[in-house]
Amino acid sequence: MGDRYHHGNLRDELVRVSLDLIAERGVAGFSVAEVARRAGVSPAAPYRHFPERESLLAAVAATVAGQLADRAREAIAAEDDPVGALAAAAGAYTAYLIDRRAGMNLIYADGLQGRKHAELHEHTRSLTDQFLVLCLAVCDRPQDGLELMEQLFTQAHGYGMFWLDGVFVKQGYSPGQVVTKSVAAARILIEGHRRR
Repeated sequence: MGDRYHHGNLRDELVRVSLDLIAERGVAGFSVAEVARRAGVSPAAPYRHFPERESLLAAVAATVAGQLADRAREAIAAEDDPVGALAAAAGAYTAYLIDRRAGMNLIYADGLQGRKHAELHEHTRSLTDQFLVLCLAVCDRPQDGLELMEQLFTQAHGYGMFWLDGVFVKQGYSPGQVVTKSVAAARILIEGHRRR
C-alpha cells in the first residue's frame, strides 16, 4: 500500500481517488471496488473508513463543497464591492468545475442530504452563505437575493459544463476565456437584479 498509508492517510487517499474517478466517469460510473483498485488496497479496505458507498460519496462531496467555498472566498476577498465579489465568485465556481469536473451535481446528488452527512452540510452551507450574503447586499428584497443566488450558480455551472461537454472547445475558447465569460454573464445578472 505504500508509505502514505502508514500514517493514517488512507481515508484522504480514498477521497482523492474517488474524486478523480468521478471526474473521469461521473457519479453513475463510481464504484467503491474501482476506488479500492486504483488506491492499491483490498476491496474491503474502504469500508473500514466508510461504512457504505453513500458515506464515501458524501465525503467526496464535502471535499468538493469545501474546495469550492475556499475558491469563492479567495475570489471575494480580491474584490472591493459586492457586485465584483459576486461575479468573481461565480467565475471561481466555473474555474473549479473545469479543473475538477465536479460541482453542484455531486454536492446535491441523491441520498447525500440530511443529518447523517453533517460535514457535507457544513461545507455546502459555507459555500452558499458566501453567495447569499452578497446577493442580499445587492438586492432590495430577500426573495430577489435568493433568486439571484440560484441564477448565479446555474450560469456558473452552465459555463463550466459547456466547456466540459466540448461546446466551448469547438468554439476555440480556452478555460480562461470561459471563466471570463462566466464573470461577465454574472455581472449582467447582478446588475439586472439591482435595477428592479
